[in-house]
Amino acid sequence: MAQTSLQLTPVPASAQSQPGLFHFDDKTVIVSKSKKLYKEADLFNDLLRQFYGYRLSLSTHPEKLPAHVNKIILQDNPAIQEEDAYELRVDDHSIQISSGNSAGIFYGLQTLLQLLPPEKLTACDIAGILIKDKPRFTYRGMHLDVARHFSSVAFVKKYIDYLAMHKYNNFHWHLTDDQGWRIEIKKYPLLTSVGGCRAQTLVGRYGSDLYDNTPYCGFYTQEQIKEVVAYATARHVNVIPEIEMPGHAMAALASYPYLGCTKGPYKTFETWGVIEDVFCAGNDSTFQFLEDVLTEVMALFPSKYIHIGGDECPKERWKHCVQCQKRIKDNHLKDEFALQSYFIQRIEKFINQKGRSIIGWDEILEGGLAPNATVMSWRGESGGIEAAKQKHNVIMTPGEWCYIDHSQSLNEDSVTIGGYLPLEKVYGYEPIPASLQPGEMHYILGAQANLWTEYITNPSKIEYMIFPRMSALSEVLWSPKESRNWEGFEERIPQLMKRYKLWGANYSNAYYDLQAKVVPLPKDKIGWSLSTKSKNDKIIVANSESQATATIYTEPVEIKKSGFWQAALQDENKKIVSNWVKQQFLLNKASGKPVVLTYPPSAKYAGSGGFTLVDGVVNTMGMSKSSQFLGFNGSDMEAIVDLGADTDFQTINLHAFAQPDSWIYPATEVIFYKSEDGVSFTQLATVSLPDARRNHIFQCNQAGKARYIKIKALAMKLIPSGMAGAGYRPWIFFDEIEIN
Repeated sequence: MAQTSLQLTPVPASAQSQPGLFHFDDKTVIVSKSKKLYKEADLFNDLLRQFYGYRLSLSTHPEKLPAHVNKIILQDNPAIQEEDAYELRVDDHSIQISSGNSAGIFYGLQTLLQLLPPEKLTACDIAGILIKDKPRFTYRGMHLDVARHFSSVAFVKKYIDYLAMHKYNNFHWHLTDDQGWRIEIKKYPLLTSVGGCRAQTLVGRYGSDLYDNTPYCGFYTQEQIKEVVAYATARHVNVIPEIEMPGHAMAALASYPYLGCTKGPYKTFETWGVIEDVFCAGNDSTFQFLEDVLTEVMALFPSKYIHIGGDECPKERWKHCVQCQKRIKDNHLKDEFALQSYFIQRIEKFINQKGRSIIGWDEILEGGLAPNATVMSWRGESGGIEAAKQKHNVIMTPGEWCYIDHSQSLNEDSVTIGGYLPLEKVYGYEPIPASLQPGEMHYILGAQANLWTEYITNPSKIEYMIFPRMSALSEVLWSPKESRNWEGFEERIPQLMKRYKLWGANYSNAYYDLQAKVVPLPKDKIGWSLSTKSKNDKIIVANSESQATATIYTEPVEIKKSGFWQAALQDENKKIVSNWVKQQFLLNKASGKPVVLTYPPSAKYAGSGGFTLVDGVVNTMGMSKSSQFLGFNGSDMEAIVDLGADTDFQTINLHAFAQPDSWIYPATEVIFYKSEDGVSFTQLATVSLPDARRNHIFQCNQAGKARYIKIKALAMKLIPSGMAGAGYRPWIFFDEIEIN
């Protein structure tokens, strides 16, 4: 049966049309001879009442019901042995849902809920069908960061509902970070009274240095934690708590300064980024503290897995800490990376003794992987591949496909952390890397989407960021690989959006947004390309600040001079149905010209290759428009622009960006060259801007005449001691070459 005819997400493993037409209304009765399945029926009824306004009667004696009564029959079927698997059969007078486990019955009921229309109707007809379904992956996860911005218990429960309705079975709850400690620990009350509050919060984009001067507080009591865990467990969602260590610990250090290497003073962090102050690995009291905390945490969470973070831990404090250096010497450790491995393995041993296992971000591979650890691979797929080859379980969550805090539109009008992750890219993710051997593939347990909340301050924004990308990933994780089909999913998007409305959930319409992109045109020209997936709207475009001059768009607009362009969607009644997309162009002698890059940029920040540097667009919004940059990690940048003929010039500008807290530093120096033949180059000038921050310009004021201009920007080899990211390779970012 075609995906689109069913309108089910995730699409089931098998679905076949059957004779029959079942009439569903408030007189339908749920029956089961097994009272243990009544709780699954109750949960279904809760959603039915929430979305449609009524509940169904329950009965344990189907034989006593009149023959004309339409029934939903829930039944144990030991023959269906796979966890979470179920069968659903619809005929004229019954809907039968069977499974060998209660989770399977629950998921069958979630499928039934999607067979109902996405409008609030009191009755409908369901066509006969036989569905045999089971998940592809055992781990199907969603993450929520409540440390940066807190979510109420009521919303966390709603979030869990969203997971369960999409057949996710793991909720990764990020409870502690530099910006807040959100879980009550009775032995250490200052964790919530001090660490649970920050004095103020950054306003706007990272690096703005503007703050709201308003205290921000929040934490969950242990009773609330138990309430959430029970709520999730009833819906077959396992809750995995994350207690960050050894980095991302400022809220804990502010509460108990003896836990850090310098002993403070510390404060709960008020902005974002990576911080050098971490738990002291040389202090036994640090481990006693963490063991006490984890003992209370494990008493609250029955999860097999406890997430201990392990990511983004700068080693600078450890290098200069007497106790940490003593620990390295006494334990014959190679260096500070080995000290992190010691730290993680010591914590793992404690957690294993309690009958649990750890999950850590892929940095726990550095210095040697803890014996029984599961790796959560976020810095691409390489960490997961390496862990699987070492015969460790892996959960894939690479930022390129799974970080749904990234913008979902190139025209994003709200503040996000940056990046660009469109819906179709999420749907296209394949969690099992092709480079793994058949005997290694089973170590990939599944995948997870992560929602970090630096720029996500309220439930409506959370929903906007997760929908519909969460729906897309649910199909990646549940449905057979061979059943996934982008065209089929695309056809279901309108129905999905109707269902979000039925739920009362906010969602992003970005898939149908007007999309704008600067593109190269023939003969070294620059074009502005506009597109939309909307089938009912037309694009209009104007080449000035006056929208009244807009005309119908038919092909990429050639940009002939510096200026301001804008575009919007217009419906059949000529009503504007989108925001206006605006773009400023700064044309110069380099604009549109061929560019050769000596070193490739990072795949994360590859823009449009060398064209990015001559597309006439100068970045003004930092990382929220990261697609406008070329980013290089650990290498220099060298670009050669071919002006096509000998050309007079007065100045050469290299537009760049620096944000040290994100390990993005200015080039140590930029060297400008000219050439007549593209082979022999003459140096023009060397420019340094060591203190540059945010958007800045390296300028060469040496006039000349040449066909070729070469610009070489040198990066630090490693970030020096005392600076954010010390010991790691720096990033250098560039967005435009301007020749006048």
